[in-house]
Amino acid sequence: MDIGTAKPSKELLAEFPHRLIDILDPADSYSAADFRRDALQAMAEITARGKIPLLVGGTMLYYKALLEGLADMPAADPQVRAQIEEEAARLGWQALHDQLAVIDPQSAARIHPNDPQRLSRALEVYRVSGQSMTELRLRQSAQSTEAAASGLQQLPYTVANLAIAPANRQVLHERIKQRFTNMLEQGFIDEVVALRDRGDLHSGMPSIRAVGYRQVWDYLDGKLTQAEMQERGIIATRQLAKRQFTWLRSWADLHWLDSLDCDNLPRALKYLGTISILS
Repeated sequence: MDIGTAKPSKELLAEFPHRLIDILDPADSYSAADFRRDALQAMAEITARGKIPLLVGGTMLYYKALLEGLADMPAADPQVRAQIEEEAARLGWQALHDQLAVIDPQSAARIHPNDPQRLSRALEVYRVSGQSMTELRLRQSAQSTEAAASGLQQLPYTVANLAIAPANRQVLHERIKQRFTNMLEQGFIDEVVALRDRGDLHSGMPSIRAVGYRQVWDYLDGKLTQAEMQERGIIATRQLAKRQFTWLRSWADLHWLDSLDCDNLPRALKYLGTISILS
């Protein structure tokens, strides 16, 4: 999965080595907890060589998990997950969302019925542990507050958070449209065809539900025309960007840089120098 994920080119990776790329197969499951474990290991290896880890990406949930830790959720249970998916196929995801609304109203309020990955996980947590995801997270929050009051740090690093994005929303939308168009020109459809031809992947998997892949898969299933696929892919990407901005605006210690500003590098270095002095 190279084109739809906007994976850095081989030339860029050769010049600037990246971690946690090409470590999984599209059929593999990978959670925020898995990412936190792998990221912490990579960061420790980098700092052991006297270097500074630089984390780049846009998956806010995973980054938040790295910074703040995760609630002690039960491990995934393939048997329970299969049962949930069977119920969804028989009753529909809306019926399962109604179940979640009874056992965990708070999670149901923030999880859309059309988000099967998060919906099934919330139900799985309850069925495995007997406690709702909200209850477990509240407990984790209380533990985090206690740890902070005791002077404990969840990460042994001074973290500088920077967000680089165009301040002009219209420019952002134009770039999203151009990016999706470029992916199609680079052979994105052929990439998804190759994934389908493997025979072990389906549209319900997290990797295939990713923005872009989901729309192209539906196009190949005959559910969308190519024009509809392209339009929906662009809209889905814009919606994802909106959610990312919502996450970012909630961070009080975030330093914003306008990607259209030609002075970004000196501004970033100046800010990082300030962080270094303060720490």
